[in-house]
Amino acid sequence: MWWFQQGLSFLPSALVIWTAAAFIFSYITAIELHHVDPVLPYISDTGTVAPEKCLFGAMLNIAAVLCVATIYVRYKQVHALNPEESCIIKLNKAGLVLGLLSCLGLSVVANFQKTTFFAVHVCGAVLTFGMGSLYMFVQTILSYQMQPKIHGKQIFWIRLLLVIWCGVSALSMLTCSSLLYTGSFGADIVQKLHWNPEDKGYVLHMITTAAEWSMSFSFFGFFLTYIRDFQKISLRVEANLHGLTLYDTAPCPVNNERTRLLARDL
Repeated sequence: MWWFQQGLSFLPSALVIWTAAAFIFSYITAIELHHVDPVLPYISDTGTVAPEKCLFGAMLNIAAVLCVATIYVRYKQVHALNPEESCIIKLNKAGLVLGLLSCLGLSVVANFQKTTFFAVHVCGAVLTFGMGSLYMFVQTILSYQMQPKIHGKQIFWIRLLLVIWCGVSALSMLTCSSLLYTGSFGADIVQKLHWNPEDKGYVLHMITTAAEWSMSFSFFGFFLTYIRDFQKISLRVEANLHGLTLYDTAPCPVNNERTRLLARDL
């Protein structure tokens, strides 16, 4: 049996591979059509102009669905492993909410381009990166509280390093982007897709875009740490029939049917 056939380990793998493919395909298309500069454009700038914006939006919407599934499975796994730990249960619920908000932000970013709906796009980015960073932080705390009983210390340290990486990138991006968009660097900076080294604000722009890509890679690395955990879990769906027909008749006793959902038992 291959590693991705064990449990639900294919979920985080598919999430990372699909999202990376969305970035790469839209980037290549935008470069080939000369819609953006090849050196460190904003991720969302590679999905601003047609036809790459269609590809970018469609693929990121699917990525958002994969992300929701991954976050939900992680929530169920932590809940099943710690059914009586009140602190862990509360953190786990908070992580679920933060993760789902991040997924919502990803879909908003995919469908509302920066040059068309700047305010909405920024709100989506804040949800994606802001809530996503907090989600990673909460999951790292959970990893700390579950070691060494549930898993070893190594995975906690890996996730902690990824959270620190994400935090440094987020701080750099927030600081430089705030200076860039609140400074006197031109009224058309929101619409600007091509930058020259001589342009005002060029250094701030490059730091911001580098931090954005760096932050995305930290997200990828964090979700990849779920692969081993997800090899130990599967979900089932249970169908409870209340009658042998769909007419408004008295319920008939029938056997419940249990059907596997996606993979094997825990």
